[in-house]
Amino acid sequence: MIRPSNRIWIVLLMSGLILSFVHADAQEGSQKGAPNPYLKGTEGYYKGPRGLTSYQPIAIDQPFAARMAQDVAAKPGIEREHQALLDERYDLGDHPARGVTMERGKPLQQGVRVKLPSGVTWDQLATMSPDDIRGRGVWPKGFLPLPHPFHPTGGFVFPKEEIDAIKRQDGRDLTRFDIDFDLPERFLAAFPPAMYLTPRPDLGDVSQGKLVSLTNYFEMFNGILTPRQLEGLRLLLTPFPQQQFNATDDRKSEIPSQGSACFDCHSNGHQNGTTHLAPDTRPEWFRHRIGTVSLRGVNIQRLFGSQRALKTIEDFTEFEQRTAYFDGDIVTAAKKGVNPLERGSQVDFMADFEEMLDFPPAPKLDLLGKLDPAKATPAEMRGQGIFFGKGQCASCHQPPYYTDNLMHDLETERFFKPEMVNYAMEVGDGKIKTFPLRGVKDNPPYLHDERLLTLDDTVEFFNLVLGDKLTAEEKQDLVAFLRAL
Repeated sequence: MIRPSNRIWIVLLMSGLILSFVHADAQEGSQKGAPNPYLKGTEGYYKGPRGLTSYQPIAIDQPFAARMAQDVAAKPGIEREHQALLDERYDLGDHPARGVTMERGKPLQQGVRVKLPSGVTWDQLATMSPDDIRGRGVWPKGFLPLPHPFHPTGGFVFPKEEIDAIKRQDGRDLTRFDIDFDLPERFLAAFPPAMYLTPRPDLGDVSQGKLVSLTNYFEMFNGILTPRQLEGLRLLLTPFPQQQFNATDDRKSEIPSQGSACFDCHSNGHQNGTTHLAPDTRPEWFRHRIGTVSLRGVNIQRLFGSQRALKTIEDFTEFEQRTAYFDGDIVTAAKKGVNPLERGSQVDFMADFEEMLDFPPAPKLDLLGKLDPAKATPAEMRGQGIFFGKGQCASCHQPPYYTDNLMHDLETERFFKPEMVNYAMEVGDGKIKTFPLRGVKDNPPYLHDERLLTLDDTVEFFNLVLGDKLTAEEKQDLVAFLRAL
């Protein structure tokens, strides 16, 4: 008779063997014309809407040096393929807005960056029905879901500014040897972000222009926070094992890693553009890219996560480190070193600090979150009228924080036919939480998967999705209003 413990190991071993056996078949049936033949880890691709298994590969089937060498050799091809997608979809040039900046004086990129299909204009698209757009195949590709830089592998991918700052301050290296972050830095939020605390508005930006990390937090916040809040901040800055950054030989960091911290993605309680794949969907090619959401204003929110609708910030905090860090796979989490946070003395402390994070000041807004006519420009006032009227924006984004704390399905699949693009299935998004728009100017790029690079892109997207038929002048006024929030 086989002991129960032995049965478990046999099942895990067989899982690894099965995945190895199907690898050759997956490559043979791979996407035609794919420039990069190295698709290790893409087992089950191109086999329809159901994957082979819900679990990640468990057995480590080759030495780390060999695995890393394959990844490094494949990287140029993977990045060329993904860059070609970005160039096809977007104008990635440097076109800063005049007279408007993000925090810390960083230039704000302006203009519609999504490229139109040949032979159509934005005005023409706005007159077409979703069925016509779908039938003619003229939905702008930049409005399709944006794939991860390498969708079959997924995982945290950090922008260079964050990598360099953490390496300099904490001595940790968040570089992946298999892939780099994809979007140009000009389209990301200012770094390091400012940090505002709800109980101490008199202090303004408490980050003092620095990236808060494990090596400087105590000096910066001792005497400002309570001991409980200080401990919560410490935990948010403490690295723990994660799917790509850990000590196992299937990691994506060159040397065994301590892991990543909550505030590696949520820099200073805001965000730095770090991308990932949503952990709660299978198979892999149906998972959605997700950008790091800002934690500013979580005290007024009732849903957490872009699509998971977790009900408390405590649930969100615990879910991230127990499950999301490991692509939603509890077996992999056990293998790589899950961090079992204790609810009463760790999770609650972390949540206490998170709930102190405030939106940036908005000097043109009154107590009810509307524009003060004595401070606003005529364009901003016209834009506010469009936001609450023809644009239908306030149907979901209600003042003073410009959210309804609900989830909505935009049904974008009305406009395009599903297809596999760079190993990601382009399908509808499903329900997405209504993100607060307070401070939206300082929170690019937009939508849950970062597909909209500017506020101008965002206005064009919703103009089509909601059927608003805004004029060019109305779109410009609406952007002006959004910048004032």
